[in-house]
Amino acid sequence: MDLRKVLASTLRQNILKELSKTREIRVMKLVDAVGSTYNELNRNLEILEKEGIITDDYCLKVRHGKVRVIQLNRDNPKTKILLQALKTLDNENNIPN
Repeated sequence: MDLRKVLASTLRQNILKELSKTREIRVMKLVDAVGSTYNELNRNLEILEKEGIITDDYCLKVRHGKVRVIQLNRDNPKTKILLQALKTLDNENNIPN
């Protein structure tokens, strides 16, 4: 997927910003943090996971009931580009006219 399409969604931008602040986060906590619904968030997480931007350690590491833990794949070059693009966009929005 074109990285511009990844950034085209405000929700995906918010997910990336939130994930950049932490090493990992539970999905339900992420739902609250970005002000979304589980289903909407999950659809966007699938896109990010398919691109290798996030990893889901649900099956490997954490399994207490329905706990699912998401983290950025910081080794993926796409992740680094997206985080830098978000930082640049945020800086541009803070520049007075």
